[in-house]
Amino acid sequence: MVGKLLMRGMLAGVVAGLVTFGFAKIAGEPRVDQAISFEEHAAAARGEAPEPELVSRETQAGLGLLTGVVTYGAAFGGLFALTFAFAYGRAGRYGARALSATIALAAFVTLSVVPNLKYPANPPSVGDPDTIAYRTGLYFLMIAVSIAALVLSLQVRRLASARLGTWNASIAAGAVFVAIIAAGQLALPSINEVPAAFPATLLWQFRLAALGMQAILWTTIGLLFGALAERCVPAGREQDARARVSRAFMADGRL
Repeated sequence: MVGKLLMRGMLAGVVAGLVTFGFAKIAGEPRVDQAISFEEHAAAARGEAPEPELVSRETQAGLGLLTGVVTYGAAFGGLFALTFAFAYGRAGRYGARALSATIALAAFVTLSVVPNLKYPANPPSVGDPDTIAYRTGLYFLMIAVSIAALVLSLQVRRLASARLGTWNASIAAGAVFVAIIAAGQLALPSINEVPAAFPATLLWQFRLAALGMQAILWTTIGLLFGALAERCVPAGREQDARARVSRAFMADGRL
């Protein structure tokens, strides 16, 4: 059953990648073109020769973008399916659709919203090329902090449920998550390498489009995978299906 869920997860990820590609072409690529134009005009004003184009802009915005988002979607769709298989039957009496939507929301907040609050996406011409590795490391460190905060808050919720009840335990877990994220955001260094002349509206629109791509990706995966995974659960036998998924996951050695 885990294999079936994995295939459904990757299929949902591929579809999510295609939908995200369509959004990126409409909302994201025009902002990238504007940022490149700004960069070229700034370089010309400084008397610098344009850098050679290793990959054409048409390829970057077409086949390159399509390949990237579909591969990204398929990979995260597979990981999403494995997470679903692990959580199904362990995360309360959630149905397939509800659990899938909950995991997708948690993934969007943990992997996209939290790290982008500290280190938002930048368009071309924004950021010092010499600090790319440093900025990338900090971004992934923020993701690691976010994941750790989520895991710890879920443990707090589980341990506190018996004493405080599900609702109060959920509030306590949320408070723990916010506290850890706030501490991480304050502890990690801030980076501001936006040129003074760069249009603020363009920067805002680019970052909003980048976050919108993530929102569409995770929304599509969550809703589509939930519908596909529900077919693995025979009607009226959800508890048996949860047990089968749990046993299959453990038997596959993925714990």
